[in-house]
Amino acid sequence: MAVMNFGGVDEQVVTRDEFPLEKAREVLKKETIAVIGYGVQGPGQSLNLRDNGFNVIVGQRKGGKTWDKAVADGWVPGETLFDIEEAVEKATIVQYLLSDAAQIEVWPRIKPHLTAGKALYFSHGFGITYKERTGIVPSKDIDVILVAPKGSGTSLRRMFLEGRGLNSSFAVFQDATGKARERAIALGIGVGSGYLFETDFKREVFSDLTGERGTLMGAIQGILLAQYEVLRENGHSPSEAFNETVEELTQSLMPLFAENGMDWMYANCSTTAQRGALDWMGPFHDASKPVFAKLYSEVANGNEAQRSIDTNSKPDYRAGLDAELKKLRDSEMWRTGAVVRKLRPENN
Repeated sequence: MAVMNFGGVDEQVVTRDEFPLEKAREVLKKETIAVIGYGVQGPGQSLNLRDNGFNVIVGQRKGGKTWDKAVADGWVPGETLFDIEEAVEKATIVQYLLSDAAQIEVWPRIKPHLTAGKALYFSHGFGITYKERTGIVPSKDIDVILVAPKGSGTSLRRMFLEGRGLNSSFAVFQDATGKARERAIALGIGVGSGYLFETDFKREVFSDLTGERGTLMGAIQGILLAQYEVLRENGHSPSEAFNETVEELTQSLMPLFAENGMDWMYANCSTTAQRGALDWMGPFHDASKPVFAKLYSEVANGNEAQRSIDTNSKPDYRAGLDAELKKLRDSEMWRTGAVVRKLRPENN
């Protein structure tokens, strides 16, 4: 592993140079990898593995939209696409990429097929970290590993096709074969990771749940909406409010600080913008940090996990979720966004 300095702190990471794709193929040359679930992470990871030359099959429920999507992506029923239990039976490595709620539901059906020497792979530490709540308790004679790409499966696939990689964490919860760590790293390279950094299942899920509810999704929507509402309440048009709140952020500024950091983005803005940003970042930090501290506490004590389990296990959870997403989509800010996106030059 290479030692890299992150902000003055040394960390060990695995890069593609030291663990190239050829080595990953060699490590996994006798393995059959079953990707279980074809929803969020399944398509990106399975297609990247297939394109990288690994022996991959997909396990999915027959008859649904995701089964049809798998067929459309080139997975062949009876050859590379199977019912979930059959795929697990055929595999030596099982990538368990169903939603957290579906993992709980399906676990009793797949556990008998996870025989000695196999590897059970996750891309989220939820099921294992909260095993007392989920009931997902693997037997001691299998490897239990994790590779968690730091982004959606859609982004993983898109970046792979562009010749880039999405950074991932990896972890070993249980090493029954003595090969768990090498299996995890090889899979991380195989699914298209940029570099891999080591964690454990608990830290992965704590950081992931905090991030999703925080700056990645929950906090960003809350902050954007608050600013949009203040501008609208003070007489600004929807187009002006959206452009100043969302469009300039996503289309102009985010690429700048993604490229070279926040200071570089500041340096490429007007001196007026620099002064205001430096003056106001403190108040925003002080206002939001207690919310993040409360959020992390709710994740760490299991309350956030239990809310997710309870809500997502309801028979009508999908209808309720769709209604909430529709409300978000139909809000003035995002209806304005739909119009603004159509007016971008690349769409005309």
